[in-house]
Amino acid sequence: MENFTYARADSPEAAIRAAADGAVFAAGTTELVNWMRLGIVAPPALTDISGLDLAAIALADDGATLTVGALATLNAVGTAPPVRTHAPALAEAALKAASPQLRNRATLGGNVLQRTRCPYFRAEAAGEGRMPWPCNKRVAGSGCVAREAPFDRAALFGWTDDCVATQPSDPVVALAALDAVARVQGPDGIREVAMRDFHLDQQEGGAATETRLAPGEMILGYRIPVDAAARGSAYLKVRERESYEYAMVSAAVCLDHADGTIRALRIALGSVAQKPWRLPQTEAALAGAALDEETVQAAMDAALRDARPLPGQGWKPRLAANAATRAVMMAGGIVR
Repeated sequence: MENFTYARADSPEAAIRAAADGAVFAAGTTELVNWMRLGIVAPPALTDISGLDLAAIALADDGATLTVGALATLNAVGTAPPVRTHAPALAEAALKAASPQLRNRATLGGNVLQRTRCPYFRAEAAGEGRMPWPCNKRVAGSGCVAREAPFDRAALFGWTDDCVATQPSDPVVALAALDAVARVQGPDGIREVAMRDFHLDQQEGGAATETRLAPGEMILGYRIPVDAAARGSAYLKVRERESYEYAMVSAAVCLDHADGTIRALRIALGSVAQKPWRLPQTEAALAGAALDEETVQAAMDAALRDARPLPGQGWKPRLAANAATRAVMMAGGIVR
């Protein structure tokens, strides 16, 4: 690591002023320390925001909105009764995101900002000239070795020849399906960004620009509209081992149903793009349809026909379609 200075911020405004001078926000630091160790970033200063009052989890008096602070830990999110009752997909995603030790430290705000787990990006190499292979995220214009090398975790949607990485966060998939909105603050004040649009795929932002955050902006928290579909939500994570692993694919579903019929449906897929991948056409097609596995599976299979798997990754569209189907069945109480 390179030398850096450290200071605590006593307000969001103070942290934002420090960011204008090159400081990087630090909260749980479970991801930031990795970036620094690997040489991905070398900030001259860290501004500790962990003491800010941004960890509250609350349901509005009218029950229509759930708010979650950006500094709420993943364990706090996963075990909070308001989240488990009114947005269970987010609770499950938070609890599946890491080991218990990490979940006690990692924050929701930091988790959604984590970088890809592509092993070619995660190489330990400091400085532009020291990467052992080309990676456009680390050295702009150098190329993308994952595009040609053996790599079975690449994106299915939104990728370009410059980058095929995916976004690894579990909670961000649930937040996208829940139609959550992030409240962010920066030098120009406070604004809101829909979580389904918070991240950018490579066709939208290129290899380097992964979110819609402007320089110096920080996430304050999330606003989640509570409706029947949010209360009936579910999250499914498919991974190689249950103990602690990033998703091969995941699916978050918000479902409102009655008498065997789908009233409303929202679906987001994870680990298939550099952003949570919503399926709006499938959501519309299944509204009013029968809540049975054959109907849902056919719709998911159709949605994944547009996927663009790399060679050796032909299994992934099928896995994603099956995961989405099962998540719908879980939300409908048909399977566990």
